[in-house]
Amino acid sequence: MFSELFAIIAPILVCSGIGFTWAKSGTPYPADFVARAVMNIGAPCLVVAALNRAEVDLSLFAQVAFSALLVLASMAVISVAAIRMFKLKVSTFLPSLLFPNCGNMGLPLCFFAFGEEGLALALGYFLVMMLGHFSIGILIVGSGHNRLSQRLLDLLKLPVFYAMALGVVLLFTGWSLPIWLDNSVTLLSGFTIPLMMITLGVSLAQLKVAMISHSLAFSSLRILGGLALGWLCCESLGIEGISRGVVLLQSSMPVAVFNYLLAQRYNREPSEVAGLVVTSTLMSFVLTPLLLAYLL
Repeated sequence: MFSELFAIIAPILVCSGIGFTWAKSGTPYPADFVARAVMNIGAPCLVVAALNRAEVDLSLFAQVAFSALLVLASMAVISVAAIRMFKLKVSTFLPSLLFPNCGNMGLPLCFFAFGEEGLALALGYFLVMMLGHFSIGILIVGSGHNRLSQRLLDLLKLPVFYAMALGVVLLFTGWSLPIWLDNSVTLLSGFTIPLMMITLGVSLAQLKVAMISHSLAFSSLRILGGLALGWLCCESLGIEGISRGVVLLQSSMPVAVFNYLLAQRYNREPSEVAGLVVTSTLMSFVLTPLLLAYLL
């Protein structure tokens, strides 16, 4: 069992460790370029390549995606209540609690734990969260800045949205990309997950923890609360097997690094959001192996 768990966790630790060491060495890391390359090229290609080749029951894919939507809605209600209890700003902390790191960490974990089918199902969860993050998330954190119409227009410029649409069409129709295009997007998708994990390591080395009590409380809510909501969804919808493992893993992921980037861009107390990212990720490194031991 230990060797099986280590085989799943090791790639995550190795890649993030490379990024952490890179940052601590003082060597410049082009984080902005990497983020743009991943979001504009790598992630769209990963979505299309995975869904083009996926051999997965469409009902299971839809079930996982619906679970993500239920977890998102339920977490919104709980998180708003928790933030107001601490008398903090909803626009600062709500996106961090709503949107977990189901891309940088969730996708590779599901892939190494459950194989190609796990990755395809995990993309269903990821797509819902991505759609929510780049719409609701930006609208929340960007409130009071640009006009609503401008923020919505900016969303339409993101290639990942069009990749999602194409991937879903391929998945539900059974169509396939031409071989030359399939080979191209598969090749380009290959750098996505490693760069995501290396960038996570760089971020952990550079971010500082602020407001430790709030960071611990909200990190626990993000991971344990998300896991509990994922479990409730699985129980109520009768989700079993690999789909259940994917929902539980993705629901329990830590705060996404992108929340820090948004907080920095819109000046929403980025140091406090950074604390959530670091604390929740370190907590996840401890708790995720326990969850995997249960799932496997």
